[in-house]
Amino acid sequence: MAPPIHNTATILLLTILCHNSLQGPHEKKLLNDLLSMDRYNTLERPVANESEPLEVRFGLTLQQIIDVDEKNQILTTNAWLNLEWNDYNLRWNESEYGGVKDLRITPNKIWRPDVLMYNSADEGFDGTYHTNVVVRHNGSCLYVPPGIFKSTCKIDITWFPFDDQHCEMKFGSWTYDGNQLDLVLKSEEGGDLSDFITNGEWYLVGMPGTKNTITYACCPEPYVDVTFTIQIRRRTLYYFFNLIVPCVLISSMALLGFTLPPDSGEKLTLGVTILLSLTVFLNLVAESMPTTSDAVPLIGVTILLSLTVFLNLVAETLPQVSDAIPLLGTYFNCIMFMVASSVVLTVVVLNYHHRTADIHEMPNWIRTVFLQWLPWILKMSRPGKKITRKTITLSNRMKDLELKERSSKSLLANVLDIEDDLRHCTSSNSSFLRSGLNIDDSNCLSAQRELQCILRELQFITSRMRKADEEAELISDWKFAAMVVDRVCLIIFSLFTIIATVIVLISAPHIIVQ
Repeated sequence: MAPPIHNTATILLLTILCHNSLQGPHEKKLLNDLLSMDRYNTLERPVANESEPLEVRFGLTLQQIIDVDEKNQILTTNAWLNLEWNDYNLRWNESEYGGVKDLRITPNKIWRPDVLMYNSADEGFDGTYHTNVVVRHNGSCLYVPPGIFKSTCKIDITWFPFDDQHCEMKFGSWTYDGNQLDLVLKSEEGGDLSDFITNGEWYLVGMPGTKNTITYACCPEPYVDVTFTIQIRRRTLYYFFNLIVPCVLISSMALLGFTLPPDSGEKLTLGVTILLSLTVFLNLVAESMPTTSDAVPLIGVTILLSLTVFLNLVAETLPQVSDAIPLLGTYFNCIMFMVASSVVLTVVVLNYHHRTADIHEMPNWIRTVFLQWLPWILKMSRPGKKITRKTITLSNRMKDLELKERSSKSLLANVLDIEDDLRHCTSSNSSFLRSGLNIDDSNCLSAQRELQCILRELQFITSRMRKADEEAELISDWKFAAMVVDRVCLIIFSLFTIIATVIVLISAPHIIVQ
């Protein structure tokens, strides 16, 4: 008698062999019966009533966002399509075929809907891999082809790098109209995101789906499509610390140029160096900036004329459209405009600082604005001179009185800077001495000539001293005017940098998305 274990193994082996011998012929017979040429035609729309449309349930499973090409405006994704329909000609009674409930059939052997992505940018247009179709005994067909999809996407970078993008993937039948094939959204929530792989640059907000029925100009029949909108948001942490923060630091260094003394000889060099540094920096990061232009930014209009320099640097990397300026580009242009203006005004400051009386005469409006009112407003003062509203008024009155007094003096009194009565007194005394000493006329004429020589020498020395004093005072006035311009520029550009930074950050729909 054989051991019980040996008998059990023999029975199991016979059962498996019998099962395989019976199941194989049933599936083969089922395929031959279903797909025979006299029974099934791959060109036939599988419906019981030709007047009714075939319903196809459509879904999309997003696996990964591979790339967002802002320059060419193309979105590359890895996704699975999900199509379900009922084939009237692929039904069988499972009891007649050994309990076979489903089959895997290649898609070229049966009818399948010609659903394509309308806005495909792929060279082959259809980027799917044709997998088998799972057919069940009740005629239900499930077709899940994976693929790498390249779809066109209109990039709006008005708020770059704080931007959101809405990229559509539009699917529909290429030849069947809505009366022959009806696409139905498989899930009301849109696409399936359960297996989505997180992207390092973009945050997936959602992927809603909608069904649309459109009548195109080419055909009178309505066509049905299902459109999925991939809503993505750019992660701004990288751009914030690698673009915005360095730009703010470089622009802050430009403000230091207004605090540098003009006599140091490095004032203009600092400004030009900072401008070149900012230009090189922007040129290095230009490739990471999208260049589409579909909307005017919030603050771009006011500085549109100052954007030429930077836009020329990044023009090659942006899409060739001209309707928008990115938010970051707007901010960079503000900073570029500020730094360039600071260089120009530094030239003005140096020009004022090194002016002399031999070449330039200070106009009255410069004296009034830069030596009186602006120093008073900015609380600036000169050594030994406190500028107040009262001192400004007194200074103007003293100048008027001095002009009147000089116009009333004689020429000799103005030359010698003495009073007329003193000169008269000196002449009277001289006459008295001459009459008392009985000096003859020749001696008087000789003394008179010597006196005239002395007067001419005194006139020359006095004029040179007065001219030197006036030149020194005028040079001092120009230097102080340069200091006032420096202080005004420091305040204005500091406010400009702060306000521009705050406006750009406030205008952004979101600040940091990690």
